[in-house]
Amino acid sequence: MIENLIVLTVAALCFAGLFLAPFARSPLWRATVTPLASIIGSGFLVSAPLLAREFGGYAAPAMASLIALAWLIGGAIRYNIAHVEQMLATDGQRAVHSLERLSHYVLAFAYFVSVAYYLSLLGNFLLQSIGAPNEALARWIAIALVLFVGGLGWSGGVSKVAKIERYATSLNLSVIAAFLVGLVVFAVTTATSGQSIAPPPGRFDLASIPVLLGLLIVVQGFETTRFTGDEFDRATRQRAMKLAQIIAAVIYVAFFLLLSPLLTTLADGSGVAAIITVSGAVALVLPLVLTLAAVASQFSAAVADSIGNEGLIHEISHGRVDPRHGYLLIAVVGIAILISTDVTEVIALASRAFALFYALQCGVAFLAARSRPGDGGKNIGFAMLAVLSTLVFVLGVPAE
Repeated sequence: MIENLIVLTVAALCFAGLFLAPFARSPLWRATVTPLASIIGSGFLVSAPLLAREFGGYAAPAMASLIALAWLIGGAIRYNIAHVEQMLATDGQRAVHSLERLSHYVLAFAYFVSVAYYLSLLGNFLLQSIGAPNEALARWIAIALVLFVGGLGWSGGVSKVAKIERYATSLNLSVIAAFLVGLVVFAVTTATSGQSIAPPPGRFDLASIPVLLGLLIVVQGFETTRFTGDEFDRATRQRAMKLAQIIAAVIYVAFFLLLSPLLTTLADGSGVAAIITVSGAVALVLPLVLTLAAVASQFSAAVADSIGNEGLIHEISHGRVDPRHGYLLIAVVGIAILISTDVTEVIALASRAFALFYALQCGVAFLAARSRPGDGGKNIGFAMLAVLSTLVFVLGVPAE
């Protein structure tokens, strides 16, 4: 089928471009890839069936609202990159130091949850792709992978596995581009055959708002630039975060708009991996390609977050927890989370954990802006964002 050829060609060209194009070697792009990969990840696969079910034809505006919230929070973190990092290098501003340190503890827990989140999705995608969805088996696959990652960390081999992240990220972005092009072809084909490509009727219920807030994890990841100061300067990191969020916003909104003809089918799908099955209507090769990209990106993201969490554990324990025991702790906590939650609950838990981190970072920005001459007006905005992030932390719920 022509659709299969188009999808594979676009994916191959994008994959080659991400490795061979001159921009791919620039410092700005290298700084952008990490937050972009984290924001995109497999979030669009997770969010599509949930938002289709909760909001119907309003799925695209719902996602746009989530993106807008993430952009505003990103502004607070960019402010911290520009100004707070300098404060933290001095002995002054004890309140800023304390709140920043508390946010690191929260982020460490958020990383615990995110590792479980990524590997839980991996198990679900894998089983969905072979037509054998099984929540219990997916959980055991995730537990086995958590043990594997913990074992790699214990043996010192996790850094070697992390080297595949560049390939996994390029593959994921290439498949997303191919999927979007495939959706365009599908929409054109559907319209020319006389069928409607209009979205289904929109739905809005106050009970759906906490579900939307519980999906904050799917646009999370921009904060990673806050912790890449050893590699990139402040200006590059701020530009990289903006660029990553803009690209992700365009991809997410375009995806939901192009998905309009399939929203009804998607809403009736089973599980968070329903998009894998529905994508077969666009091109027969897409379920396999999407599964490969999802598995690679989820495992890569889990390894990357494990490495980041190990560093945080080492820092906040003042070196008392060595890397080997740090990875052991990650495995133990990850397994506990997987045993006590299902995939939709772990999505909401991850969202709430990162929302609390964002609330604290907005609080840091508030304190810093209040003490900086000329920035007094900004502290009100940062305070409002801190309150809003706290509401996400309190109200975010899983989509049952």
